[in-house]
Amino acid sequence: MVEVKVWKLAMDGRTDTPVVILREIGGQRILPIWIGLAEARAIAMELAGKRFQRPLTHDLIKTIIMGLDATVRKVVICELKENTFYAKIYLEKGDEIVGIDARPSDSIAIALRTRSPIYVAQQLFENQPVSSEMSEEDQGESLRKYLDDLSPEDFGNYPL
Repeated sequence: MVEVKVWKLAMDGRTDTPVVILREIGGQRILPIWIGLAEARAIAMELAGKRFQRPLTHDLIKTIIMGLDATVRKVVICELKENTFYAKIYLEKGDEIVGIDARPSDSIAIALRTRSPIYVAQQLFENQPVSSEMSEEDQGESLRKYLDDLSPEDFGNYPL
């Protein structure tokens, strides 16, 4: 497992889909994950430290977890199947740890709100189209090439 942080939020101009880009802590590898607009807004709001008057879904989940005297131990982006990323949120209560299947975008939004670490399985960094060592222009070009090589069926696996 590799610990990561949210490095950037971007829009894939070709598909008008938000992309959260995770970067390994203490390293240069990055992992782009296409996400939904609502989750991108939730992540952006937390990164900016903005709050609504009433709790949004991820704030509500945080409140429920705290109300149950549990904590978010960690979030793990654990696998990629058929071009869809999978994640687990690990909750701890007393001596028990439970892994809950979740979308990476929701997991990231919850991890940010609970100040919990985010990890990515090592194998998910293999064959990634961009690196943070590249200039922004080269990153954009590399990501565009990667997207050009995807088939239309691949785009169907990034639900909004």
